Amino acid sequence: MRTENCLIELGTEELPPKALKSLGEAFAQQFEAALTAAELNFTSVSWFAAPRRLAVYVSALAESQADKTVEKRGPAVTAAFDTDGNPTKAMRIDADGNPTKAAQGWARGNGISVEEAERLVTDKGEWLLHKAHVPGKQVGELLESLLNQAIAKLPIPKAMRWGNYTTQFIRPVHTLTALYGSEVVSLTALGLASGRTIQGHRFHGEARFELDHADNYASALEAHYVVADFTARKDKVRQQLQTAAEALSLTPDFNEDLLEEIASLVEWPVVMQASFEEGFLAVPKEALIYTMKDDQKYVPLLDSDGQLSNTFLFVSNIESQEPIQVISGNEKVIRPRLADAEFFFNSDKKSSLESRLASLDSVLFQKQLGTLKEKSERISALSGFIASQIDANEALAARAGLLAKTDLMTNMVMEFPDVQGVMGKYYALNDGEDAAVAEALYEQYMPRFAGDALPSPGISAAVALADKLDTLVGIFGIGQLPKGDKDPFALRRAAIGVLRIITELSLPLDLEALVAKAGEVYGNKLSNQDFQAQVVDFVLARFVAVLQDQGIAIDVIQAVSARRPTQPRDYVARVNAVAEFKQLDEAQALAAANKRVANILAKQGVDSSGNASIDESLLSEDAEKALYSALMSAESVVTTAVATQDYTKILSTMATLRKAIDSFFDDVMVMADDDAVKQNRLALLSLLRQLFLTTADISLLAKS
Repeated sequence: MRTENCLIELGTEELPPKALKSLGEAFAQQFEAALTAAELNFTSVSWFAAPRRLAVYVSALAESQADKTVEKRGPAVTAAFDTDGNPTKAMRIDADGNPTKAAQGWARGNGISVEEAERLVTDKGEWLLHKAHVPGKQVGELLESLLNQAIAKLPIPKAMRWGNYTTQFIRPVHTLTALYGSEVVSLTALGLASGRTIQGHRFHGEARFELDHADNYASALEAHYVVADFTARKDKVRQQLQTAAEALSLTPDFNEDLLEEIASLVEWPVVMQASFEEGFLAVPKEALIYTMKDDQKYVPLLDSDGQLSNTFLFVSNIESQEPIQVISGNEKVIRPRLADAEFFFNSDKKSSLESRLASLDSVLFQKQLGTLKEKSERISALSGFIASQIDANEALAARAGLLAKTDLMTNMVMEFPDVQGVMGKYYALNDGEDAAVAEALYEQYMPRFAGDALPSPGISAAVALADKLDTLVGIFGIGQLPKGDKDPFALRRAAIGVLRIITELSLPLDLEALVAKAGEVYGNKLSNQDFQAQVVDFVLARFVAVLQDQGIAIDVIQAVSARRPTQPRDYVARVNAVAEFKQLDEAQALAAANKRVANILAKQGVDSSGNASIDESLLSEDAEKALYSALMSAESVVTTAVATQDYTKILSTMATLRKAIDSFFDDVMVMADDDAVKQNRLALLSLLRQLFLTTADISLLAKS
């Protein structure tokens, strides 16, 4: 069967830059799904996206669907004729073999007579059968429907109309190109008929040109100053930025999000260099960087010490014959924004952070939980408590907690919300606050996202934990638990932040104590009486994802979580010990033995959490005496190791019991006729179970 490469392009007005990549990806995904559902063979589907176009390119698209035979089963033979359905009678049209109305209707619907029907015989009976030959449709007959299906499923939050068209799309569409090899495929979409016309660059080359072949799409556009491939264009921007920065011995400050947004704004990227007055550098660099990157999509430059340069880079969409004019224009654009930042900074410094505390009373944190001032007071109390638990300065932690949200009331943060915390640090230093307090204001939101840096140990960690715990306890305390994808207060992120801070900084903190203190600080504002257990369980549940990301096996995590250790540092120590234990030769046998012991104790109603009272005088068998002796030795090791959370030592000690355990089950009848002996042996097994449970429920490692 003939195949050709196929191109479909929508030529548009400028598409939203933040949506461009997702639109391109979705276009390809949806079109590929439509092709697959239509049973049109192809090799691959790729996509192009630039500010004024979306396109899909299908490699080796078959010219038609394959012919196929479709089996259509009719009524059962017993229901198809007014006889008993005997085949010899059924084929006769007479008094004892006439087709029923059901059979006739089915046959008519398939364009055959009842006599022409075949038979399908199965072990459940016999049915009429028609094998229909269905010729495959040509690609030209199918593409219009497939294209419109794909367009309808694009992630467009708000569609618009244009001109006299009744159709809607994210932006006006001016051209529709559909080529199968060199042939135009006649179709209609978004009110346009297809052709081979392509929009060039708005200012370079031809405004429109004719595309001769699907394979020449990218090269033809490049000749007209358009890099249609999104990834290639992004890489070109990246390379130009790095080259320009290296020439200045500076480092460009950009991330992938900024790079993608810039690549979504230009079709022919040209990196240019500009500057602003050095006097603006007196403003905190974070505010200047924010306005350059977020407002203007400029790329700041940093020196080897991380200090901001007054030289910056920007990406133009044209190769100007008068670049100085383009540079001057961009310098004029950025200057007022920097001047605003300078004004806000200087005016904000006239009032201390402490003086802004009262204004926090005018901002609601949550209706039932009070204002930001109340939240600040709670964070202060909780920060001091946490500091006392980790040997940090309580007074400074409480001070930092109290001032934590005051920078939200400054002009700078109101104008540039992303610098909250950052400006708090600068203003605190300007006010003469302790450097540790200032740093805590800066670091209170850390970690803000996966992989983000952690706050410094001590005061910063205390404030960061207090802020997150206050939110968790408050929202759970009024019964607004996260449901499904809905998590408006980012409680999952807060919980993971709590875990990361405690574990990665190795802080000796217990979630139960932290949550209880946070609840105490809230006073009578909380209506959900079960909040403490719910918050602790919610935070612990986040450990599963965190530890799995670190490559820890799920059964290891489950074995530890079954014991519900509420000290995150302790939790991690147990997980590491169990993961190491799992690699031992004895692990599976001991896991199976634990499972057996747990089942025996459960059936006998023995609570393995209680003290196991063993009467040595009732031990008669050599195997149970040996197990008792081994357990006594192990118990003394476990008691000492628990105090230092040396779970590796505990489990390695327990691993030495394998031989004694195996011998016990081989040679000893637990369910002895003498009830005292039986209870004594159950107590022996209970002690064995208890010693393992000091670390984890090892039975969960047993292979089913």
